[in-house]
Amino acid sequence: MGVQRLLRLRMASHSCSRPAVAPAARPLSSLLVAPPPAAAAPRPAPLSCAARPCRGHAAPEPARQRAAAAGRRFPGVAAMSSSTPPPGPVQKSEEEWQAILSPEQFQILRLKGTEYPGTGEYDKFFGEGIYECAGCGTPLYKSSTKFNSGCGWPAFYEGLPGAIRQTPDPDGRRIEITCAACGGHLGHIFKGEGFKTPTNERHCVNSISLKFIPASEEA
Repeated sequence: MGVQRLLRLRMASHSCSRPAVAPAARPLSSLLVAPPPAAAAPRPAPLSCAARPCRGHAAPEPARQRAAAAGRRFPGVAAMSSSTPPPGPVQKSEEEWQAILSPEQFQILRLKGTEYPGTGEYDKFFGEGIYECAGCGTPLYKSSTKFNSGCGWPAFYEGLPGAIRQTPDPDGRRIEITCAACGGHLGHIFKGEGFKTPTNERHCVNSISLKFIPASEEA
């Protein structure tokens, strides 16, 4: 009887042992997976005159901007689309124009591209002389008609008589200006903007479309 009682006491002591302690719960914050850092937004590309309308004028629709994108692009030049003015007396094939123009001149004069604002050679230039067409050499503007419009492109309030052809864009929002002799693209003309000039007009012209002839070199 003594042995049996001793066995019963040992069994009772094992059944009353302390229960296992559950591991401490991990905080909820440690179970959450932090989202990956957001990628930095790409910097917007510089806008051209075609993509960024001048004061008070709507931008052309994207389809028109893509129309001229087939041509090769160059630094500081953005492709654009515009009207098709009638041909002038100076006519050459595209191959002939490519042979005599620089790639940047061909992109703007023949493919109707646009310089990025503030990058043109003549934007802040106010020397005395004549501005000729960079394509055919036809005189286009007197330096006395150039003014600082703050738009980022050379601005003139009028061209030489008969030198500039004006053609409305197909959407009617703007008026393209071209060399009347060779049809080279110059830019656009804007009217009624309130500039204190004799005509209240602004010929917004690409520097690459022009060649400046100092007064001392005029014939």
